[in-house]
Amino acid sequence: MFAVAFAVLLIACTAWAFERNRRRTHAVSGGLHPEITLPHEAEFELYHNALSLCSKKTRVCLAELGIEYASHPIDLIETGAYENIRARFLAVNPGGTVPVLVHQGHPIYESHDQIRYAADHAPASATRLVPEDAALAAEMQTWVDRASLTGDDPLQDVARSAGNAVPGLTTPLFAAMMRTIPTWRVFEGLLFHRLKLRPAIFLALKVFGVRRLHRLAPAMQALDLCARAMQTHLDALEEQLEKSGGPWILGEPFTLADVSWVVIFERLVEGDVLSLFLAGRPGVAAYWERLRARPSYASAISDHGHPTITAGIAAIQDAKRADPALRAALEAPCR
Repeated sequence: MFAVAFAVLLIACTAWAFERNRRRTHAVSGGLHPEITLPHEAEFELYHNALSLCSKKTRVCLAELGIEYASHPIDLIETGAYENIRARFLAVNPGGTVPVLVHQGHPIYESHDQIRYAADHAPASATRLVPEDAALAAEMQTWVDRASLTGDDPLQDVARSAGNAVPGLTTPLFAAMMRTIPTWRVFEGLLFHRLKLRPAIFLALKVFGVRRLHRLAPAMQALDLCARAMQTHLDALEEQLEKSGGPWILGEPFTLADVSWVVIFERLVEGDVLSLFLAGRPGVAAYWERLRARPSYASAISDHGHPTITAGIAAIQDAKRADPALRAALEAPCR
């Protein structure tokens, strides 16, 4: 009996080691990587996910520029599976993150770098999304940075950007979406993800679920921290819109700054808290309506919906209707 158990354990460890070797991951630097050439079929290709905040941003940018691309949807655990940490995708991005923009076979990593690259390499007929004036371009970049999601642990720097404040505010959606994801798929992340804390968090969210989320102290602390940071970022945006005179962040021109912010609002919609953050900020509320009316919103966001996201939003709303204490806990920090 011992020999059989030992043999099974040995086979399991050997299989894990073999698979781990196939799934080697490491952090990658942003920007264009001309030293890498990937198989490709079109001038531009995009590896992206329906839920991913950064994927939404790159899709909006490409839509605004009128750049056609070959689409490669990649699942994250939230939308069904850890496709992003499997060997096939890791050959595209060893960091295991989406999106990846590919131009003539060369990958560009990090969405804030991708949108600038796309704007710089768009057809001459495309709308300019970067001001020619150097001072305005620098101001634009400040607002791009303030909406960017960066770092392995964004919660460590929520004061820097609204993008880094978004993950904590998405916790209820993550908890709601995880209820339909098999536990063994979450364990795949514990075995092979570069950042073990992320699958561990998803496992905890699956165990608690959205209806008991207010009893998970770390999740509620993250939500409170991120909500307070988002309030500050949106106050700054309200001031900027008044200063510029609108309709966009820099005034008349629609730029990469606006591309970067539209996805922040969309994530707050998915977390069922946007109306709370818009209260008392009429300039931001009107700005959101203008963003949502642009054709790029429909083609790059609405047209890329996912049933797991839709079900997750409905589950949050149902849970809050059923439990006033849960509603209070999830919404109070956002007011």
